[in-house]
Amino acid sequence: MATSNEVSPSVRLHPRDNVVIARTDLSAGTAIAAERVSTAGRIPAGHKIAVTEIAAGAPVLRYGQVIGFAAGAIRAGAHVHEHNLLMGELELDYGVCRDARETAYVDTPATFRGYLRADGRAATRNYVAVISSVNCSATAVHQVADAFRLSGELAEYPNVDGVVALAHGSGCGMAARGQGFEVLERVLAGYARQVNFGAVVLIGLGCEVMQLRTLLADAGLRRDARLATMTIQGVGGTRSTVERACARVREMLPEVNRVERQSLSASELCLALQCGGSDGYSGFTANPALGAAVDRLVRHGGSAILSETPEIYGAQHLLTRRAVSPEVARRLLERIRWWEDYTRLLGAEMNNNPSPGNKAGGITTIVEKSLGAVAKGGTTNLTAVHEYAEPISERGLVFMDSPGYDPVSATGQVAAGANMLCFTTGRGSAFGCKPVPSIKLATNSRLYRHQAEDMDLDCGGIATGSETVDACGERIFRKILAVASGEKTASETLGYGDHELVPWQLGATM
Repeated sequence: MATSNEVSPSVRLHPRDNVVIARTDLSAGTAIAAERVSTAGRIPAGHKIAVTEIAAGAPVLRYGQVIGFAAGAIRAGAHVHEHNLLMGELELDYGVCRDARETAYVDTPATFRGYLRADGRAATRNYVAVISSVNCSATAVHQVADAFRLSGELAEYPNVDGVVALAHGSGCGMAARGQGFEVLERVLAGYARQVNFGAVVLIGLGCEVMQLRTLLADAGLRRDARLATMTIQGVGGTRSTVERACARVREMLPEVNRVERQSLSASELCLALQCGGSDGYSGFTANPALGAAVDRLVRHGGSAILSETPEIYGAQHLLTRRAVSPEVARRLLERIRWWEDYTRLLGAEMNNNPSPGNKAGGITTIVEKSLGAVAKGGTTNLTAVHEYAEPISERGLVFMDSPGYDPVSATGQVAAGANMLCFTTGRGSAFGCKPVPSIKLATNSRLYRHQAEDMDLDCGGIATGSETVDACGERIFRKILAVASGEKTASETLGYGDHELVPWQLGATM
């Protein structure tokens, strides 16, 4: 950052870097006094500028880390992007457990006003869920939710946030055992247990592979006042099933409404971490600011779930160094190797991940994207590594394997037990995730102004130099507590969340 009163047109992220980041759109010939260089051409906001001569094949450094290699000689002041920056073989120092430190917990944790469940878990929302076990019952579950949305009868239950329909596109045409079946089963079981649901109705067709009786038996679930199941074939048709499900929900509502918000410790919060539509600002504004909020939450005894394995690729060494044990580091590297094999099998490669929007925003390689994405996890220890949608009970920062596709990743995190979600975006994202409120963090102020109705917080002050990462992290932490206490997010106000149950589909569709 510039040390004078005048803010530099670029941002330097690490003393070792041979590129800096344009704060705004820069025209050719713009002088960057702090770097003793002028731009050789137009540089879009958030994009990289070479500040030294970089020889062909030499590493390009951002965050003090290698993000790729020069495709040819790059002169000082030049725009560095897809045309002159390529991926290559990286030599990573995993330094297993080297940076793990004892957590400095606060003496008196912060509090939020949430719902205390009978089993001792804490909820931030109080929905009734109607969930399909198979795509064939998707229409039925939506008709049940619509009946309550249109009737107005939920006005009698002020402590109920709504009746939400959650349907998906799987549940049949798959092997009855194996990885694909097990992943879907974990997702459905996780949603049936989700703490933000006061009650759940599971609806199937009847003849599908994902049999409800098998799901309940495998997951150790049982039908009771909180959990009901039925099938369209068993009840005798779609209209009859919708009527029966509505009647069952009406029986559940008085009990669901009985809980009231009370003061609970922030240690009961489990925060899902997501980024989507990332740009060149993400890695030094919203992501590290969210990481600062995560560090605070962990010191208050809470938990956070970092995911999107393809988007930590090339940055996994920053997590293995913070692992609390060699076993945790080993499990993380196993998931990385699994993804390398998986993409190779499908004729793809890990560097395919940055999207066109990411690249337009200034991100060139998957390593560059990953180094910024990992910042969401802050600086705290990595306490555990889980497979997709596995129940998470550990406190602190936990990693859950998932694709980088946000709805699929968030679905796994919700199934794993998250009761809050923070989502950073630089290009703009339209996402919500019932039953878990999603706080949208804009990486730059231009986005925050342009897509104001979708954004909750502006982290762009970090890029302009008007706010520090730590101060922004404190704002995010306070926002998490407020939303956990019932404050509506932008996505909730807009009605997002009814179509975002997207389980990871593995295996053959048959």
